[in-house]
Parts: sequence; structure tokens; C-alpha cells
Amino acid sequence: MPKMKWQSLLPQQCILLIPCLLMALEAVPIDIDKTKVKGEGHVEGEKIENPDTGLYYDEYLRQVIDVLETDKHFREKLQTADIEEIKSGKLSRELDLVSHHVRTRLDELKRQEVARLRMLIKAKMDSVQDTGIDHQALLKQFEHLNHQNPDTFEPKDLDMLIKAATSDLENYDKTRHEEFKKYEMMKEHERREYLKTLDEEKRQREESKFEEMKKKHGDHPKVHHPGSKDQLKEVWEEADGLDPNEFDPKTFFKLHDVNNDRFLDEQELEALFTKELEKVYDPKNEEDDMVEMEEERLRMREHVMNEVDINKDRLVTLEEFLRATEKKEFLEPDSWETLDQQQLFTEDELKEFESHISQQEDELRKKAEELQKQKEELQRQHDQLQAQKQELQQVVKQMEQKKLQQANPPAGPAGELKFQPPGEHKIEEAPKHPAGGDQPLPPGHIQEPAARTDQVHP
Repeated sequence: MPKMKWQSLLPQQCILLIPCLLMALEAVPIDIDKTKVKGEGHVEGEKIENPDTGLYYDEYLRQVIDVLETDKHFREKLQTADIEEIKSGKLSRELDLVSHHVRTRLDELKRQEVARLRMLIKAKMDSVQDTGIDHQALLKQFEHLNHQNPDTFEPKDLDMLIKAATSDLENYDKTRHEEFKKYEMMKEHERREYLKTLDEEKRQREESKFEEMKKKHGDHPKVHHPGSKDQLKEVWEEADGLDPNEFDPKTFFKLHDVNNDRFLDEQELEALFTKELEKVYDPKNEEDDMVEMEEERLRMREHVMNEVDINKDRLVTLEEFLRATEKKEFLEPDSWETLDQQQLFTEDELKEFESHISQQEDELRKKAEELQKQKEELQRQHDQLQAQKQELQQVVKQMEQKKLQQANPPAGPAGELKFQPPGEHKIEEAPKHPAGGDQPLPPGHIQEPAARTDQVHP
């Protein structure tokens, strides 16, 4: 039996470890001449990229699975375990028997995940300018790991990861439906609000255009009931390029088990509805909404799963698939109603939605007003500080000018000082008189005879 990697099951949005036990189920061998199949098939050994599960801990989930898959003992336990053993946590206790290398790697993955969650918490708290963050308390909101022991990966961590993934993935489709409903109500709300801005003539033109687009969108070929023989035969003929008269359910199953794990997962099922969806939706057409197309695809997949998936593990085995082809609904199905043929919401639901939108707008308006007041106050404080700054600059400038004047007093035309600096007195120079001049000597002073210049010294 071909080896099946856990990560090939992650996008199936089923219980984390439940698909692993299905590896032990035997599938009916089928020989197919794939040279007759249109297009390129999956290459043996080629790695299949899996879509994101949509869980915020998707990467951590995948990494844990990759590591556990390397332990031979744990893989053997998985192949013999049943669903209840996995869901009850009994299988998680087998973690104590895995190799030291595996446990060490799991410890490292958990520390990285805890660090990532702490960074997310810090970023969120920083955005609201909160301080004094208690990371340990805030980690309690994450239920996919044991926050009380952030350093090592224990059996309790595996048990919590299984239960969290089970719960989150079971609610994933429900959340998507709710988001789509809000999307449709918002579209209608915005359309009605736009009509209020128009005069009567333009409003009538817009209403006529809207009804015309609805009619154009609804004018499409018949959509086969998802999972019916007619629908699968159309895929067999147009997508696979095979003779419709030679349609064989076993061969069909094998052809569309893209990753060769002997199950049809949710993505592989959704791929079967592309031909039906192309009858209704074209990205080139203004009247066709591609968001609605994906919702239609989701509805088709859910319907087939409800009809075919007996054990509700969100995987279709060959046995389940063949059993479904024996039902009356497979040969004579009811007509399939597309989204445009259904009422997606009531007027009361729309009014409630608009009321909620109005409350949010009021809250945003109040917050905007508060922010505007804060802005004005900050601007006022800024202007006040600028005025004080200018005053200080003027005072400093005057002081510098005064200091400069004191250091260099002004001079007159002839260079004399116009005023005497404080503490200084002008000192007049005494007239110089040459020796032997006519100036009388003070009393008691005897003038020495002048030296003769013609005296000869021996």
C-alpha cells in the first residue's frame, strides 16, 4: 500500500489524526490505462502542495505531524488505533515512547510556537498602547497547546492539538457561510444606500439594470446535481477525455484521487465541480460574482459529503463512493438549485445587519470626533510651544546684542570713545621733556652735567 503522508490530509479539514488510521484500510486495486486520459496525471513521488487549512496554527500543526511521522513506533500505533482512541486522548500517551530525537524536536517546535504567540500578543497590545502585558495569562486564549509548560512538548500538548483542530475545523465551514452571508447583505446595503443618492429617473435606470443583470446571470445551462451519475459522467467525458459509454465508478475514483492516498478529500471533491460552476460563473461577465462561485463550490462539496461520507471523517473511501453510486439519488437525482435561485437572507436579517452597521458607524464617528479633538488640542499646545520658543529666541537675541555692545563700545569720528566704560578712568600721559631743557627742576634737585662727547678715555 502506498505511503500516505499526514500533511496530505491537513487541507481536508478533518480531525487531525483520524485520517492516519485510515491508512490501514484496504482499497480495491484498479488498473487504468492512463494513456487514454486527457491531460497530465500525477507523477509518482511528486510532492503535492496542500492548501492552508485556514487555522491560525496551521504551520505548527503541519510541523508536529512531520516530526511524529518520522517515529516508526508512533506510526505503527496510528495504523492500529481507532477514532475513539484518538479523540479520547489515549493515543497521545504513546508520545512517551517516541525517540529522544523526536521529543527534542517537538520541544523546539513548541517553544517556537509559544514565542510566535507572544509576539502576536505583544503586537496586538502595542496597537492599543497597552503596557504591563501578562503574556502567560493571555496565552490561555490559545487552546492548541499547554501554555503552563512553554518549554516541552508533552502528551497533553498532542491531546490539546487534536481536540483544538477537531473543533476548529468542524466550525470552519459554518464560519465561511456566515461570512458569505454578511458579504451578500453588505452588497445589498451598499446598493440601496447608493440608490438613495440618485434622483427618481436615475434610480429607475439603476433598478432596471440590476434586474437585467440578475436575469442574465440566471440564464445558464442546466446544472447537474453534484455527485450524480450525470455530473460525474460529464467530468469523465469533458475533463478526462474518456468515452461516456465506458464510465466506471472505480476507475473514476482512482483517476481523481490525485495524491494516490486512496481517499477523495475535500479539495479533490471540489475539483469535480469546476465544470458545473463554469456553466453559471464567468469572471469576464459583470453579472457573475466569483465570491458567489466559491460559495457554490462549498455548498456542492458539503452536499456530496453529507450523502457519501458515512463515518463523517470528511474523507471519501472507495467503499463509500461505490455504495453511493448504488443509491437511487445517484441515478435519478433531484434538480440542483444554485445560489441565484435561493433567498440568501430575509428583510429582517438585513435590517438587523444594517442596524449593526449603523452602530459601528456611530462608534467610529465618535472615535473620529475624539481623535479630532485630541488633534486640535495637540495643535494648540504645539502653537503655544512655538510662541514660547519665539519669545525665548527674541530674549536670547537681545541679550547677545547687549553683550556685544558692552564688549565693543561705539567710537566718535576721530576714534575716541563716546562714553567711558564703567570702572575705567582715562590716564593722561605726562609730557616728555628732553634733558637740559628749559623746564625748571623741582626744588632740591641738582642737575648732573651732561657727558662730553669729545672726552678721550685712556
